Amino acid sequence: MFDYSRRDFMKFSLASAFGVSYSGLLPKLARAAEASKVAGAAKHKSFILLWMTGGPTQTDTFDLKVGHANGGPSKAIETAVSGIQISEHLPGVAKQMKDLAIIRSLSTAEGDHDRATRLMLTGHKPGQEGVNYPSLGSLFAKELGDETNDLPHYISVSPFRFGDAGGPGFLGPNYAPLIVSGDSTDPEARANLSIENLKAPAGVTKESMEKRFEISKFLQDDFTKRAKGPSTKSHKANFDRAMRMIETNAKGAFKLDEEPAALRDKYGRSQFGQGCLLARRLVERGVAFVEVALNGWDTHADNFNMVKNLSATLDPAWSTLMEDLRERGLLESTLIVWMGEFGRTPKINATTGRDHFPLAWSTVLGGGGIKGGQVVGSTNESGTEVKDRRVTITDLYATMCAGIGVSPENENISPEGRPIPLVDRGGKVIEELASVPEKTNSKNQAPRTN
Repeated sequence: MFDYSRRDFMKFSLASAFGVSYSGLLPKLARAAEASKVAGAAKHKSFILLWMTGGPTQTDTFDLKVGHANGGPSKAIETAVSGIQISEHLPGVAKQMKDLAIIRSLSTAEGDHDRATRLMLTGHKPGQEGVNYPSLGSLFAKELGDETNDLPHYISVSPFRFGDAGGPGFLGPNYAPLIVSGDSTDPEARANLSIENLKAPAGVTKESMEKRFEISKFLQDDFTKRAKGPSTKSHKANFDRAMRMIETNAKGAFKLDEEPAALRDKYGRSQFGQGCLLARRLVERGVAFVEVALNGWDTHADNFNMVKNLSATLDPAWSTLMEDLRERGLLESTLIVWMGEFGRTPKINATTGRDHFPLAWSTVLGGGGIKGGQVVGSTNESGTEVKDRRVTITDLYATMCAGIGVSPENENISPEGRPIPLVDRGGKVIEELASVPEKTNSKNQAPRTN
């Protein structure tokens, strides 16, 4: 069933009355019809993380200091929201500002890549209480994932990330990411970010593959009967999903060549651009959490040229992703978060670069239940410290939860039987950005194990 507003029907009625062509609305009809064919379109909630590996500079993207010695050559441009300015290198994102909210006062405590990555991707300080905390992707995969979906709950288009953060922690392998790196020996697979292992090996017939699957299933079922327990159950769930992925060719999600060439060009033919297009296709098919990474933000030298080039990749991909989701009726059910492991020093170093800086930096949220067109917090004139409304990592996590309609108080149970809330102690939702959902006690609360 198509989802049209009363305004859309008024357009049709007036056009008919005055003999005006429907051609301007036909593309929307076509897109809606296509989206309606995809199981679960606009009926589930999803989270897309745009991860900027290396730590993006806030002073050259979303918190410019034009006219100050720390500002550098980057100029500010107006956005779709009066009074909000961002970098001249992000004109497409600027047009999306009504659906985006900038947090300019994020303050964290880790300046090392590995430790900061773990902090930002788990919401917990590394080594805290000796718990193997799940990553952001695994947490939301568990909260939002549909167990009947043939695709994994958490898919990461991530060629590189500092440290080993990003795993499922104590939630177990059922919530581990499927990594799609694009590092393939097959040029077609590399260009389309497809998964080679979904194809049968060369020379192996369909009948032969079916026999192999039958043997594998027999062994899996036999093992499950003899070795009961949470790990065995998780392994079987992953095995069954892998089989469904192969049998359905992952619902065609990775066939980017099905998309119009013009749309692929609009996203950008970079791995990041095509990764964002893949994210949209995965969200359409009910995947709960998709991470798309853009490497190269560790700009200790030649910062301004590097940021300009990175922005040229980021801007068309991000802005087109938002347009595409909006046109398909998926933006309101999809939270998009742009962030890295920390920001970069406002002061420019001797090699025209910026160094690690976790004290006062920026992140951006949009879509989902986020009330866009806003800026939260500010830094001082030089950008060296938070001037107003300091936001912590726990506040950010609480707000992300609220933005996708999940209560920050929801809990998982660790292997030791401890209830662990999604958001660490003290986290508060930024209420002007999102409404606070009520705590639930559904399938999301992990059962205790003895």
